Amino acid sequence: MAEKPQPVCVLYCPICSLPAEYCEFGPDFEKCKPWLIKNAPELYPDLLKEANEKEAEKVSGQLQLFGLSSGGADGATSGQTSSSKQEEVKRLPGGKIKKKERQEVVIEKVVRNKRKCITIVKGLDLFGVKLSDASKKLGKKFATGASVVKGPTEKEQIDVQGDISYDIVEFITDTWPAVPETAIYFIEDGKKVAAA
Repeated sequence: MAEKPQPVCVLYCPICSLPAEYCEFGPDFEKCKPWLIKNAPELYPDLLKEANEKEAEKVSGQLQLFGLSSGGADGATSGQTSSSKQEEVKRLPGGKIKKKERQEVVIEKVVRNKRKCITIVKGLDLFGVKLSDASKKLGKKFATGASVVKGPTEKEQIDVQGDISYDIVEFITDTWPAVPETAIYFIEDGKKVAAA
């Protein structure tokens, strides 16, 4: 007779109530990490390495506070350079890094219903241009409908009906002198191309 299969013992995380193997896919993985390091280190060896590195950084930070350095005289200078690098990069909650926005106007032509075109103008607000006024001026100049809408990145952009992509560069540089022609780009076939 065949041997009777034994039930599998599954280790559940008390924080997210998922099996320990699936904690990384749960809603509170950051909260689960200490429990996983303590109770299931074989499942996540990277967490154990990360915890050891954090502990080493913490100890070296305390040594530097008291004037001691773990690496001799060179340790103090390397600590100063790492703190200056931290000042350059701005970190947001959740570990995201905020990039400084480049001042550029992006013009994109989108075709809908096979024949109708919409010209999208993004980035005018970075030059101090009020988008509602800009949409009115564009609508009057090109005798089309123009409106301010939120784009897919939750930033406001101007949608102008019709294909006015090449006429619009001259109009923007004449109407708003703060916008240089070198800062205007087209998106053609998924690539950013300079207008100048």
